[in-house]
Amino acid sequence: MSLIGDGLEKAVQKAFTRPAPKSAGAQMRYLVKQLGGTKAVAQTLRISQRTVERYVKNQIKKPRPDLAARLEREVKKRWQPQIRAKAKAKAASTGGIVIDTRARLGYTAPIGSTDQDRIRHLTVALPPQHAARLFDAQEAGATDHQLQEIAAQALKEVYFQDGGRRAGSLEEVRFTDIEHLEFDL
Repeated sequence: MSLIGDGLEKAVQKAFTRPAPKSAGAQMRYLVKQLGGTKAVAQTLRISQRTVERYVKNQIKKPRPDLAARLEREVKKRWQPQIRAKAKAKAASTGGIVIDTRARLGYTAPIGSTDQDRIRHLTVALPPQHAARLFDAQEAGATDHQLQEIAAQALKEVYFQDGGRRAGSLEEVRFTDIEHLEFDL
């Protein structure tokens, strides 16, 4: 996935009411139930169907590191879909989303103003419409660059222009060299 996409996923996962299964056998049984069979799980995880069956029966307990990472990612992607949907809907309608980032930010502005890019650490509460745009783009399969552009547009409107109260002639905000990025609902 992408840096921004992963950040959005982690923010949504904070809303979970129960922890996801931890052991490989429990994770595999959950995926078998969700996907409707061992064959579908085997194709998703790129392993043999027999290996999936052995994990389900707890004949194998410790997966390889790469398989463990894929297994955890697939389980978390499907874990508590209703809670996930409610958290996204709340952020997109009433709650908004908080972005905490340390990145290089700059902008294009009229001649005579300073538009030098510099590393800034920002914690900004984005209104619900920006959260909705980010989640909608993520659902539509937007690339990391596209999500970064949406986040830059949101920072332009909320942080630099302060909702239209200043910097009205600001044209474009550059959001690059991301060192840290975290979202919170």
